[in-house]
Parts: sequence; C-alpha cells; structure tokens
Amino acid sequence: MRKAHALAAAAAITGFVGSVQGQPFAVAKTSRSGYSGGQTAPKGSCEALASTKLDELVEIKVIAIAADGNVPAHCRVSGTLEPEVAFEVNLPASWNGRFYMIGNGGHAGEALDNPGRTAQRGDALSHGFVMAQTNTGHYASKEPGGSFVLSNPQKAIDYAYRAVHITATAAKEIARRYYGQAVAHSYWNSCSNGGRQGLLEAQRYPDDFDGIVANAPWVDQTGFTIGALWNQRALVNTPVSSEKMALVANAVMAKCDAVDGLKDGLIDDPRRCSFKVASDVAACPAGTDSATCLTPAQAAAIQKVYDGPASKGKPLFPGYMVGSEAFAPGPNGATNSLWANLILPTPAAAKPADFNLAEGTMRYLVFQPPQPDYDYRTFDFDRDPPLLERWGKLANATDTNLQKFRARGGKLIMTYGWADTILQPLMGVNYYEAATQANAPNADNFMRLFMVPGMAHCAGGIGPDQNDAVTAVIDWVEKGVAPEKIVAKKIANGTITRSRPLCPYPQVARYKGQGSIDDAASFECRAP
Repeated sequence: MRKAHALAAAAAITGFVGSVQGQPFAVAKTSRSGYSGGQTAPKGSCEALASTKLDELVEIKVIAIAADGNVPAHCRVSGTLEPEVAFEVNLPASWNGRFYMIGNGGHAGEALDNPGRTAQRGDALSHGFVMAQTNTGHYASKEPGGSFVLSNPQKAIDYAYRAVHITATAAKEIARRYYGQAVAHSYWNSCSNGGRQGLLEAQRYPDDFDGIVANAPWVDQTGFTIGALWNQRALVNTPVSSEKMALVANAVMAKCDAVDGLKDGLIDDPRRCSFKVASDVAACPAGTDSATCLTPAQAAAIQKVYDGPASKGKPLFPGYMVGSEAFAPGPNGATNSLWANLILPTPAAAKPADFNLAEGTMRYLVFQPPQPDYDYRTFDFDRDPPLLERWGKLANATDTNLQKFRARGGKLIMTYGWADTILQPLMGVNYYEAATQANAPNADNFMRLFMVPGMAHCAGGIGPDQNDAVTAVIDWVEKGVAPEKIVAKKIANGTITRSRPLCPYPQVARYKGQGSIDDAASFECRAP
C-alpha cells in the first residue's frame, strides 16, 4: 500500500498528473464552436520542415507518422531551442485551425513521450489541434529536483517562464509555414506547475494564448515552499499512523459534511466548518498512545498542517483544508489518507512529495549559488522567508494585473480541488480574489474560478474529479459564452458514479430538494 502511494506521489511531482487534469474535449460534441475535426490540409510536405530556420533554433528533426487508431496521420517536429529547451509540435493532416499546448508538473523535465503526455498528444490530434509541449530545458531523469541549475544557470529562467513562451512562439510559426496560414486561436490546458505556467503566460506574455485553463496552479512557489518546510518540521518526529488519520478523517466528516445543508460525503467549502483537532478528535489519556486516539503532540502537529506556517503568531501562508485528509483509493485500489506520502511522512517515505518539492527548490533555486547540502532544519520562520524573494520574482505567478490579457480578449478558467494535498487550495482562492479586485469591474467577464469539493491534486480524492474546462474556455473565447457551470464527474471502472455542477466562485452548488444527490441535474448554482 505504502509503495503504491509513494509512486503516486512521485508522479504528482514530475509526471503527467501534474501537467494536465480532467477530461479535455470530453464534451466536444456539445461545443458551440464545433472545434472538433479539421478541414485545413498542409501546403507542403512534412519533410520540408526539416530546413526550417528560426531564432533560437538549435536543432530540428521531422518525422511523418501514419494514422493509428483514433490518432490521425501527422507530422511531428521536434528539436532544441537555445540553450537546451526540448520541444515538440505535432501537426495533423487535417487541421482545425487551433493551437493547443500542455505544461509540466513539479520541477518539470518530463520525457515528452511518457504515457500520460502521449495520451494528451493523441487526444488533441484526434480533435484536429496542432499540439505542442516542452521539457522546459532539462530532463528530470538526469537533473532532478532543481539540480538542473548546476549545469547552466539559464535553465532556472527557462524553467520559471521562458521555455513555454519560446516553444509556443516557435510552434505557431512552424504551423503557419506548414499550413500556409496563421493559427486562429491558441489554448493552454495544464495543472499544478502547468497551472502556474498558464497564469504566467497571461501575466508575462498575454499574446501567446487566447484561452487558458489553469488547474490547481502553483501560484506561489515560495509560499508553498515555506509551508512544506513547516509541515515537515511539525510531522517528521511525530508519527501518525493510517489508523489515527482515519480518526481525524471520520471526525472531520462527522462535523463538516452537513454544514452546507446536505449530508452527501462532500464538503462544499471547508472554510465554513470550525474544526479543531484537539477538541474534535478523541484524545489519548495522559501518558498513553493507542490507535483509537491522538496524543497531544499528534493533535498539535496535525493542527499545524491545517493552520499553515506562522511567524510570531501571524500567518505566512495558508494551510491545507479540512477534508484533505480523507481516505480514497490509490492507484492499486488500496485506500489510504490523501495525506499519505504527500504531506505526512511515513517509514516508507520519510520525505513526502510536498517536502521533496520544497527541499529541491530551497537547495537549487532559492540560493545563488545553490546549496545542495542545505538542511531545512536550519530554516527560521521569523528570519528566513525573505531568502526566497529573489526566486519568487522569477517563478511566482502572483501578479494580479491581467489587463493586457483581458484587453486582447483572453479568457482564463481556474479550477482547484478543496481536498488538494499537494498545493494549498487557498493559494488559488486568494489569488483569484486579489485578481478580481485588481481587474475590476466585472473581472468575471474574462476570468472565473471553479472549486471542486472533495477533489485532490488535479484529480483523485472522493469528489467529482473529471471535467472538461477546455471546451468551456473554447466556447468562451470563440462564441462569447461564459461558463455558468461546468459539470464534473466521478468515474470508477468506466462508470459515472456521481456528477455535480462546478459553479463560478464564490457560487456553490445547492441541492434543489429532489432527485438523486449523485446527479448534477439535482443541483443549481447559488450564492453561498
């Protein structure tokens, strides 16, 4: 069980789980834009693209790929942009005029042909899109955890923001030359670090994409890093077993489930539930420790995760939400707390996923020059947060000024799971609220946030974790139809077990009073 969850944690850091979310194109047939399917044929041969010359292009290779199942025949152009940014652009034999790009998880560096990314490539091509991706300038298999800066400091900038921009620019130019016409509309869809990349595109390069879906965006790398160090400090010497986490999860659900007016196993907005570990979970008698109770040290450590890091009694960054500790099936079908191996250290994973991300960021990206032997235990929460400011200016997607993106007609959809156990949901909520104010009035004319009850990081958890925000943003860009709801589904073994409308924040889904509580049709979006 623990091994399986450890593998899942690793995937969430650098793999497909951190790059895309949901079911893009799942409701393509209902799109008002009719985007699915191509009509434009190439004007030249795939082989001719091998002679392409572009600024910053180091090397290029092309291959014509035959149709295979649902994946149409296409031309794959790959290569390197200065200094070491690997890229790939796939051009279908019949093009719908649109450009689609996915991002990267964690510290990026994924192999561009890993199974998850291959699936996304095929899905986009089957709907007629030109599809592009990049490794951001390094491969994690060779340079993991931020260590890529040791070989070339430029890789830090490429990872932070540059690689996505130059890849999008190059890919669209290659498409123009291949089809003899410019891309009509450009779209971004990604999760986690990929969500951060999408927000940075809107902030730094507002002309690159018309529509951006930023799922669970890693808005504030530096704040997250401080939070992960805080959690590790709190939990590493305070063992909390799966049985004890079950006590916490059961107590949370017992107190918080019905706060929204419906007892349905989902917590619509965890902020509305006042839960305190020390008083709401059975406490062990003094001097004892058993599976049926929490010691004072265990209760205090868990509460610190909920509260988030603080300095002199003042919060530094949000903590994780009640409900994020819920038990859900892992990749092998076994059930464990969503905290396992992600937040909570275990004997099998003394360095959980959140801490691994934070430690790599501290050792290689925060300090200049890097400090590969940096010991997180020396971090002083009162003194040291300013150490992260230099890196934050490069990597954080916290700029709320989106006026240039808005002025050119750009549309932004953000999603976040309330039960996310890698990135703190309030990171996204707080950014959205600040951006709404900064871009007033009527910021919801170009940007909307959809919170997902019970969903973990990008997917998973106990809530409805599959949705098609891509079709929503395409119809918003091309037809001016703003999404008033996005239907999310929970799918188990190919069967839809639950559906629920996701509502534009701060609206929430409320039960109409009749119909199945597992059917989206039984709910409507209302003010909280």
